[in-house]
Amino acid sequence: MSWIKKDRPKIKTSSTEIKDVPENLWISCPKCGEMVHHKDFKKFQNSCPKCGYHMMLTPVERFDILFDDSKYKALPHPEVKEDPLKFTDLKKYSDRLAQQRAKTGEKDVIKSAIGKLNGQEAVISVFDFRFMAGSMGVATGEALVQAMKLAVSKKVPFVVLTASGGARMQESVLSLMQMVRTTVGVNMLDEAKLPYIVVFTDPTYGGVPASFAMVGDIHIAEKGARIGFAGRRVIEETNREKLPKEFQTAEFLKEKGMVDIVIDRQDMKSTLSNVMSLLLKAKK
Repeated sequence: MSWIKKDRPKIKTSSTEIKDVPENLWISCPKCGEMVHHKDFKKFQNSCPKCGYHMMLTPVERFDILFDDSKYKALPHPEVKEDPLKFTDLKKYSDRLAQQRAKTGEKDVIKSAIGKLNGQEAVISVFDFRFMAGSMGVATGEALVQAMKLAVSKKVPFVVLTASGGARMQESVLSLMQMVRTTVGVNMLDEAKLPYIVVFTDPTYGGVPASFAMVGDIHIAEKGARIGFAGRRVIEETNREKLPKEFQTAEFLKEKGMVDIVIDRQDMKSTLSNVMSLLLKAKK
């Protein structure tokens, strides 16, 4: 039959158009499920414009947001003995460190920098939860103390943004000692009459809130951040009772007097700037 051989117009497909669409154009909010365009997601600093849920930021992303014109000087990471106990569980601790460094591109949990925030010079340290759940080890403690010393020498405020699962078990008692060391660093800031501001981000647990993070001049928390020592599940299993839904949230702790200010991430820079100015005047 001749009509079978007859040339017919080809149907155009949209395959080319699909290939031209960038991957991850839309991001699903883990809390409300809203699909957020990546440009809007970035505009709201990695938070959902519908429900306000705050997703994690890397230290570099934090610095870019907080420091004027994203200009700052990163502090060198301290050199410490990396595996003092030669610890091994299912894997060597040294291998775990190498794996985390390859995954995050960071040396350890803490990253510190000095720069200007609305014209006021400050030293800022940021925890990176991606690196072994933000666990505090010897390198973390040393990095914090060095950053605090720099703030004292420069006579500028010190700000730390926390995100941690607690002390690093692979360093045992040496990790727990950092709770004391970092608190000594806080005393140095206090003696120098310099503002010390703690910003709790989600989540902050264990030895961090049990030490330096709960002795700040002002405690600020991002909206919805979970803050505590032991986790909710551990407490419920130990006490054998159901805890309130809002338990250990930033809002709950503000109500109980442990957090001073709860804010949206978009207000972080202006809030820090105002608090630093007030504390500098008060400490003169």
